[in-house]
Amino acid sequence: MDIEQLRAQTPGCARRIHLNNAGAGLMTRATLQAMRRHLELEATIGGYEAAEQAEEAVADTYRALAQLIGGRPQELALFDNSTRAWNAAFHSVQFRPGDRVVTGRAEYGSNVLSYLQLARRLGVEVVVVPNDGQGQIDVEALGRAVDERTRLIGLSHIPTGGGLVNPAEEVGRIARAAGALFLLDATQSAGQLPLDVERLGCDLLTGTGRKFLRGPRGTGFLWVREAVLERLDPSVVEIEAATWDGARGFTWAPGARRFESWERSYVNVLGLGSAVRQALALGMEAIWARDAMLGDRLRRELELVPGVSTHDLGRVRCAIVTARVEGVAAQQVRRRLAEAGINVTTTVAEHSPFDTEERGVHPLVRLSPHYYNTEDELSEAVRVVSELARS
Repeated sequence: MDIEQLRAQTPGCARRIHLNNAGAGLMTRATLQAMRRHLELEATIGGYEAAEQAEEAVADTYRALAQLIGGRPQELALFDNSTRAWNAAFHSVQFRPGDRVVTGRAEYGSNVLSYLQLARRLGVEVVVVPNDGQGQIDVEALGRAVDERTRLIGLSHIPTGGGLVNPAEEVGRIARAAGALFLLDATQSAGQLPLDVERLGCDLLTGTGRKFLRGPRGTGFLWVREAVLERLDPSVVEIEAATWDGARGFTWAPGARRFESWERSYVNVLGLGSAVRQALALGMEAIWARDAMLGDRLRRELELVPGVSTHDLGRVRCAIVTARVEGVAAQQVRRRLAEAGINVTTTVAEHSPFDTEERGVHPLVRLSPHYYNTEDELSEAVRVVSELARS
């Protein structure tokens, strides 16, 4: 991996130290060019006409995403963000009163709200599995919690508020043995580590383009295992998702396209495709090796600073690093880093409700490097935090 070349292809690297890739990664010139070309085409010949010319490029976006996660193009649906993709999957499950949804402490706040809505609306039981001694979902406890009433297991692969990588493959084996649907939220893992839906054993997987895939905002995707389609009933139906039968009925579109809407941003779809192809060209194994190294290094350097603590859980940890400076509010740390030209963000308790119930550590400062960041950039961020800790 030629880091200097990668940085030269990333305009944002010349202006800031960007350690907020878990929020939104920096796009490359190639992605910007792909989007600009189509935007110019829309302005020149018209939006519908430009879409016709882009049909093959759009199809290539599906193919690239399929390659990224080990699925097939017809099993993918595109959305404007990962939360909409996740909701399309979750609310298509045909829950009944008395069913169980089983999840973990790391679950994302929007997912949790959908669980609570379902409990209120249908009387579905929401079971939160505890963490094990290393802070990841306790797979033994999960095995005990799953029973014949379990309709779905929902898991955030990587939480929004920490460096944990949950053992999704083990969860997948439990889901398959129980015959329960397994919905994996890969919002923070897509583009950061290798994904293979067959090895993971999930039935549904959601992700976003804007984070570690370095695509544009306003992009998300859903993968649906073809074998479970008959167990799902999409909650929204429209002209892309289904075909009117000429009378008083309709037929669902084949594959995952039944979850899509007809209108979309073709500019964003092409930007997403460009970003995914670049990740594939670099190789997800290489990206993951560097990201994990950067996360470990940043965590170690921060932990050496008196008055600074890190709060990441799990046996396997990724490039998301959360920290606290004793006596200094997380937002104040974020502002001081921003003044030094360093992009970070903070965690929010509402985004990690089940984690907050147990640990109560939020808000924290969240730093999330990616492969194009340098070790010197990490050290500069640690230097600024050190000055603040001493003040």
